[in-house]
Amino acid sequence: MSIITLSLINILKQPTSPTWVEQAIANLDVILLDHSHCERKAAGVALNLMFRYPAYTQLVRQLTAIAIEELEHFEQVNRWLERRGIPLAPLSSPPYGAGLKALIRRSEPERLLDSLLVSGLIEARSHERLGLLAMHCPEPELAKFYGGLMASEARHYGVYWLLADAYGEREVVKQRLEELAIAESELLATLYPEPRIHS
Repeated sequence: MSIITLSLINILKQPTSPTWVEQAIANLDVILLDHSHCERKAAGVALNLMFRYPAYTQLVRQLTAIAIEELEHFEQVNRWLERRGIPLAPLSSPPYGAGLKALIRRSEPERLLDSLLVSGLIEARSHERLGLLAMHCPEPELAKFYGGLMASEARHYGVYWLLADAYGEREVVKQRLEELAIAESELLATLYPEPRIHS
């Protein structure tokens, strides 16, 4: 992926701290397990939006593709877990996802807009963090795996942004994205004590 493409999708207000990178690299097995949960949840988010807005043809078509790809990533991460002898198990969730979900307004069309933008922000942060794992992971094969997933996360962010732009007014979308991006960075200001992809 080119540097230009990376800069175009970088709507995050604060970069990930080096402390998160250190925590993640020191706990790669836990990060892989959490990554599995993240891919499953991402597929679920796409499916839930499709069920909630079945008459939105463009949304259904594009999120079908995302849901399929997220499930493929879920399977790939699970193969890594099997190789390392890590059983699938529940993990406590950091406040990140719930904090962003709480910002989604309940009335329409604001609910659709916020849902798309929050999903896009999560994908943008995933893109950044998988890139950091690819750069710093001491295991070359695992680093390559994370590097290979970066483009998908960037593309998913783009899809959610374009859908928000398609179903909302450009200036309203930009202003709301700005507000949500600030909140997203604030949620990550305090490092969660346990290693997670979004902590």
